[in-house]
Amino acid sequence: MTLIAGALAVITLYLLLQMFRAANPVVLARAIRFGGGVLALAIAAFTGLRGELVVAIPLGFFGAGLLGWTPLANAGFGNVGGLFGGGAAPASGQTSRVRSQFLDMRLDHDSGQLGGQIVAGPHAGRDLGEFDLAGLLAMVPTFDAESVALLESYLDRRFPAWRQNAQGDAAGGQRRTATSGKMTAEEAYQILGLQPGAGRDDISRAHKSLMKKLHPDQGGSNYLAARVNEAKDTLLRTHNS
Repeated sequence: MTLIAGALAVITLYLLLQMFRAANPVVLARAIRFGGGVLALAIAAFTGLRGELVVAIPLGFFGAGLLGWTPLANAGFGNVGGLFGGGAAPASGQTSRVRSQFLDMRLDHDSGQLGGQIVAGPHAGRDLGEFDLAGLLAMVPTFDAESVALLESYLDRRFPAWRQNAQGDAAGGQRRTATSGKMTAEEAYQILGLQPGAGRDDISRAHKSLMKKLHPDQGGSNYLAARVNEAKDTLLRTHNS
């Protein structure tokens, strides 16, 4: 029985590690933060009921911060949530868009999810989510360099280990140079998810928020990060002139 229990424990651990390895980093980070917040609040409630308020109160604030709740924001403690990844967020419903010859990519500011639609070629009008990894890699030879870079950014989020598993470096490993013409102000506003005429503070806040979501630890993309930086510079130059 001990041998069987040990074997089951090893198999379970292996399966959990495989799930952890294949999970979307954004979703995984959010789940860990949520679970930690709930656990901290539960322990705070338990210790509070036992009268140990010295432990319960700070632990409760810690859990609230992990969940993005900032009960002390109006009392001058607005950074409590921010210390743990919560705090003030961009307006709900904001979406960044980056468009190339073949793809129209969208980054949801609230969820951090990256999605896209094919806008040219035999699959025009279909969503990238309809295709598996093999189907997406098969499109690479028909795409221009900028579309390939966008597709690779999507693959990095949806299939975190695709580069290691892809045979023959099918997608070129991002070695192609994704070049495009000079970014227009309209494109820059779309990339940052802002309305035309947004102020310098709005531009800086949107840029900072997006760069956090595009960090490699969050399943980010160097190409998308470069586009966000270019969008910020484009709009700030417009304001300066």
